[in-house]
Amino acid sequence: MSVFDFIKGELLEIIEWTDDSRDTLSYRFPDDDKAIKNGAQLIVRESQLVQFVYLGEFGDTFKPGKHSLTTDNIPILTRLKSWKYGFNSPFKADVYYLTTRLFTANKWGTANPIMLRDDDFGIVRARAFGTYDFKIVDAKLFLKEVAGSDHNFRLDEFAETMRSRVVSIFSDALASAKIPVLDVASRYTELGEALLPLINPVISSKYGIQLGSFIVENVSVPPEVEAAIDKKSSMAAIGNLNDFVKYQMGKGMEQPGGGGAAGTATELAVGFAIAQQIMQQHNMGNLQVPGAAPAVAAGAAAAAAPAVATPGLPELLAPADVAKALGVPEADVLTIIESGELGAKKIGASYRVTRSALDKYLQS
Repeated sequence: MSVFDFIKGELLEIIEWTDDSRDTLSYRFPDDDKAIKNGAQLIVRESQLVQFVYLGEFGDTFKPGKHSLTTDNIPILTRLKSWKYGFNSPFKADVYYLTTRLFTANKWGTANPIMLRDDDFGIVRARAFGTYDFKIVDAKLFLKEVAGSDHNFRLDEFAETMRSRVVSIFSDALASAKIPVLDVASRYTELGEALLPLINPVISSKYGIQLGSFIVENVSVPPEVEAAIDKKSSMAAIGNLNDFVKYQMGKGMEQPGGGGAAGTATELAVGFAIAQQIMQQHNMGNLQVPGAAPAVAAGAAAAAAPAVATPGLPELLAPADVAKALGVPEADVLTIIESGELGAKKIGASYRVTRSALDKYLQS
């Protein structure tokens, strides 16, 4: 072998890389301690980007195409190496290939609950998981902050490195977005689309990547919050609580004895209310008869007086007593008290309902 052939064998004339793995993010071209000759051909395929690094400093970046490495094509490297008369001798530099295509279906998830401040439920702990797609948009920043000088940086290494970072940014974005827990737990698609504009600026400036999509597959909250959400949904479905309570009392009357003590109380309360309405309508009719005898008028006036309270009930009732009399849960009674439908007096932390207020509610 001649001296010329030996020298030629020590120089890189063609630099290219083909990736069949489909999971390589960055790849440092193996130079086998060879120098790059003047005029060497650099081949960059579609979905690839090449970044030169010289003595730890970033040099020139090349997009897809075929490039001849001359002084005109490597101005940054020419400046870093301080060639006084242009690029006319072999040189050494690290050549990194980066894959710029979209990497899909990468999983993310919260290892610990996210603390959210919600207007309806106060401080809520939530867990979430899903998938995201990403691609490299800033080669220098990605090499500096994520891949480093790794010879072959693959997707599994990225997943371990970035999962916690993505979750941290997601947590901050979710907290700043102030999305109600009711929406977080039910509108996953809209949630991902709403958070994407908040996550991308941060993750692009920090790591040189951009998310193509961010999908929330599930958000779970503690069981007690789930129960509260279910209850609130049920109340929304019920609509007018006053009508619902009367409907429940009517259903109790359809099955005498079927509801036990609660059913009996319901029947008595509804029956008495109906009787009061009938008597009131009848007596009001008597009052309107012209020329009625004094005795009749007196009887009508007496009948028009406030109705007698429900038999067997004390003058002041606790919400539990009202619930038992109506045959409904105590929570429903508290709801209609707080809505103002049932008049009550609050003494300390407790409510008390008069018999007349309960009668008035039953007649409404």
